[in-house]
Amino acid sequence: QVQVIESGGGLVQAGGSLRLSCVASGRTFSDYVMGWFRQAPGKEREFVAAVSRSGGSANYANSVKGRFTISRASAKNTVALQMNSLKPEDTALYYCAVRLDGSRVGVREYEFDYWGRGTQVTVSS
Repeated sequence: QVQVIESGGGLVQAGGSLRLSCVASGRTFSDYVMGWFRQAPGKEREFVAAVSRSGGSANYANSVKGRFTISRASAKNTVALQMNSLKPEDTALYYCAVRLDGSRVGVREYEFDYWGRGTQVTVSS
């Protein structure tokens, strides 16, 4: 059974940093794309970042470019999201996702096949 588990969320002041981690298990994930999405209260879930199976190619939402960095440790089926210069508008439930098709880095929800339950990030002003 496939499991995708996030960790690292919490409460931080504006301008601070947090690091999210995600571990996928149940099959060999080292060849697949992994990414992060988020959903704020009352809003639709949105793309944050995704990274290729090699770790050499990544996509970011415009709202997080220059502040967030996604990285991949394929041997351990993990992906991390380093979040710096956090803003109150970054407050959301952050989801990790796995895309089986590793031919390109996706940015749409429907392109990802497995999802975690989410980890809460709250940024106070």
